[in-house]
Amino acid sequence: MIDTVTRIPALELVLAQSAELHKHLCPRQVLGARMGMLAGRLLGLELPQAGKRLFTFVETDGCFADGVGVATGCWLGRRTMRLIDYGKVAATFVDTRDGRAIRVRPSAQARSRACIHAPGAKSRWHAYLNAYQVMPDEELLEAQPITLALDLKALISRNGVRAECERCGEEVINEREVYVQGELLCRPCAGAQPPYYEHG
Repeated sequence: MIDTVTRIPALELVLAQSAELHKHLCPRQVLGARMGMLAGRLLGLELPQAGKRLFTFVETDGCFADGVGVATGCWLGRRTMRLIDYGKVAATFVDTRDGRAIRVRPSAQARSRACIHAPGAKSRWHAYLNAYQVMPDEELLEAQPITLALDLKALISRNGVRAECERCGEEVINEREVYVQGELLCRPCAGAQPPYYEHG
């Protein structure tokens, strides 16, 4: 018989904080929180962090990212989280001290098994919400050690580094400037990154 009552006490606190931040609780917040908590255990880190040792790449935004943020203490605003928009409910957690990295995603069977853990749920959405809180990690999530294909130190950059684009005159921070034929440029002016806007 599968226990559908036992909840993880630390998870309850994380989900309460996530729901307060997001104004509701949904299955993707639970997944994000569970992924962050699992990563902390696998990497041997106490989370949520107060410092900046853990760096997280989330592969989608919204509720999921909020769950990850509350569980880990990684946030865009603290420059400890980065959105790589693949449209996937997955995240990579990196220990910045030793470079160990773990990518965590939901198990392919997580949704289909949710009804076993929440048999009385009034809808599939509610089954996901309830089951994701009680399913064992090994049934809900898949974690895989990975090697980053980018330079994390360059991505994080250094505090206080500023440059001015020689074309548009706008300030560029975090060492995101590029040089094209000796000219210091922001990425849109250099064509290195397509702009998301046009001047009106």
